[in-house]
Amino acid sequence: MDSLMKFATKDQEVEYWRNLAEKYKQELEETKEELEEFQVSSHELEKELETQLQHEEKKSKELTAANSRLQNECDQLREKLQKLQSDSHKRMVELEDNLAKVDGHKKELQKYIRELEQDNDDLERAKRATIVSLEDFEQRLNQALERNVLLESELDEKGQLLDTVQRLKDEARDLKQEIGVRKHQELVLKTSGDSLPGVTGLPMQDSGYAAQGNTPTTPTTPMGKVPPTPGLANGGTPSTPLTASARISALNIVGDLLRKVGSLESKLATCRNFVKDEPRNKQIANPSNSPRTKRMSSLPVQKGVKT
Repeated sequence: MDSLMKFATKDQEVEYWRNLAEKYKQELEETKEELEEFQVSSHELEKELETQLQHEEKKSKELTAANSRLQNECDQLREKLQKLQSDSHKRMVELEDNLAKVDGHKKELQKYIRELEQDNDDLERAKRATIVSLEDFEQRLNQALERNVLLESELDEKGQLLDTVQRLKDEARDLKQEIGVRKHQELVLKTSGDSLPGVTGLPMQDSGYAAQGNTPTTPTTPMGKVPPTPGLANGGTPSTPLTASARISALNIVGDLLRKVGSLESKLATCRNFVKDEPRNKQIANPSNSPRTKRMSSLPVQKGVKT
């Protein structure tokens, strides 16, 4: 387009080209200034980018280190988790085995407790029976003690009766001896009266009594000296001779006393048999020798087990 332009004069053309050159020069300067500004701004931007790059690289390194550290921790935690899972599984298996054992032991203990309760009921029944038998035994013992007291009193009475019987026997013997002596005296007087009717004399008296027999002794004392007879009371005062009815009553009393003595002897024998039977009854009534007590003493006793 410039080549096609035509100028009227050379001055116009020079002026035109001078203006155009100034214009391009001015544009060049502006372009240089923009270039410088762009270079400065690009340089600053480059520095800033380098700084950001360094910062990002540093941050990336830190993140990489943290990632590796977290990866290591994750691996460690995974290993710990696997180990804990295996340990927990083993522990669970052991606990299941222990639970099965405890359940079996619990069932055995419940069975043993039921047996103990049954044995306890049996022992309580045996205890009640033993208490009843013991009360019966105490009652029988009290009765036996009362019977022994009565027997002792009867034995004392028996002693007194024996003394009375002995005294009555002595009196009966003395009476028989006296009767024999009087019969002998009457016989002697009768014979002497038949042979010597004008002569009177004193009869012979018995000087003593037989120790164990009932026959009178031979009179050895002269007739003028008569010894004291059992018919004489204390002080030498003669007593009233016994009549036939009195003698018969005395003999009846002696017979009754002898019967009482026999009954007392039979009661005494019964009491001795009862006393001999008491230890045997104690052994029978003792519950410690029963088979159930022996079986209960042989049972095992477990302590410290909680169900």
